[in-house]
Amino acid sequence: MDRQNLTLLTDFYELTMMQGYYKHHDANKTVVFDAFFRNNPWGGGYSIMCGVEQLVKYIKELHFSQQDIDYLRSCRIFDEDFLTYLANFKFHGSVYCMPEGSLIFPREPLVKVVAPIMEAQLVETAILCIVNHQSLIATKAARIVHAAKGAPIMEFGLRRSQGPDAGTYGARAAVIAGCTGTSNVLTGELFDVPVLGTHAHSWIMSFESELEAFKTYAELYPTACTLLVDTYDTLKSGVPNAIKTFDYMKEKGLPLDHIGIRLDSGDLSYLTKKARRMLDDAGYPQAKITCSNDLDEYLITSLFDQGACIDSFGVGTNLITAKDNPSFGGVYKLAAVQLPDGSFEPKIKLSENTEKITNPGNKKTYRVYEKDSGKIKADLICFEDETFTEDQPLLLFDPQEPWKKTILQPGEFTLRSMLIPLFENGECVYQFRPTMEIRDYCLKEQDTLWEESRRLVNPHQIYVDLSQKLYDTKISLLDQMSRV
Repeated sequence: MDRQNLTLLTDFYELTMMQGYYKHHDANKTVVFDAFFRNNPWGGGYSIMCGVEQLVKYIKELHFSQQDIDYLRSCRIFDEDFLTYLANFKFHGSVYCMPEGSLIFPREPLVKVVAPIMEAQLVETAILCIVNHQSLIATKAARIVHAAKGAPIMEFGLRRSQGPDAGTYGARAAVIAGCTGTSNVLTGELFDVPVLGTHAHSWIMSFESELEAFKTYAELYPTACTLLVDTYDTLKSGVPNAIKTFDYMKEKGLPLDHIGIRLDSGDLSYLTKKARRMLDDAGYPQAKITCSNDLDEYLITSLFDQGACIDSFGVGTNLITAKDNPSFGGVYKLAAVQLPDGSFEPKIKLSENTEKITNPGNKKTYRVYEKDSGKIKADLICFEDETFTEDQPLLLFDPQEPWKKTILQPGEFTLRSMLIPLFENGECVYQFRPTMEIRDYCLKEQDTLWEESRRLVNPHQIYVDLSQKLYDTKISLLDQMSRV
């Protein structure tokens, strides 16, 4: 993780294609590639863009070290003139991206690369690796946070993550999407986010008695005293000993503003209701109840439906691994090639699967909001040289069923252009932001969703429409290709 140069974080065929472009193609031909995804994970109504800052750092550090060149030479497939080119490699392209923490939807460009074809090809794998993973974890976290109905979610998944990088950047993504903090101390240090945690069962087991363990912990951390009560017996031992500990704190004059218990096993609905009554009857209504134990958005929803008394959650494995949907499915496709006059010739990929047919051309995306509510009405993909304004009627139609049309009148909607520049002609223009500031932005973004689009089951889908010009171009290319 401490190696900043990730240039060889790529698939081998990117390099073999680069050599092919170098020798038998116009290696300086400028092209447009789009990174996008086809379906929201979990059948959801939205996803969260994440990984932008690591992507920027990756591109800033792009260079082939002498060690890299020596390794590639040992593969015995690359010629010396090409290796010399790599030794002097510099990224000269422009990169545009959805802002980190933004809501994103299928088939729209998340990252757009406008660069010489060799350079645009090289960055494909790393872009997908970074954005796919972090967007997946952020989307999972957003679903879990929404299911918790305002109860804080703590990310606890490091020990179950697929390695240090996934655990650390995944925790950052979870915080951006709405988690209040993480147990991962390295994430806290690197990204200045809150780190949280209590103690393990081993703390209890290392003492002669559970009560002694609790009292010792309370004396050490009186302003953050959450006691794990399920080591032996939650209702017969753990909660009663926690209450005795709070009594002990009161006698010692220790603060009682931040006390609570945590349950990590058993029937959480039944146990939390019983524990809540015991705590309240003992005079500690301020004591918070935290639960963990392989939770996800569905289990949290079920617990609330059963009337469970839970104030906060620690969520680990199912969040950090996106256990029930382990891949985001983002792809990276050629969309246009620049012609000698500077214009872009649209390119399209065909497939027998309709959803795999790409949207051609050098494009941008407008987000359309309903003016009165501030909620998202649709996203509109158009060519880069098209301009839409709020003082003109706006036509929206379903590109899959184009007879379904809506015309928005001036005063009914607002527009926002979604792609921001990260690099322009090889120079980084992105301004890094604190992670917690990105989190604030992400939470505001989620507030622009209709509640129907946040449902966990059968959510309303946000429409991603095409401009008339882009739609006509796509149909024309499809007609041309069908005659080949």
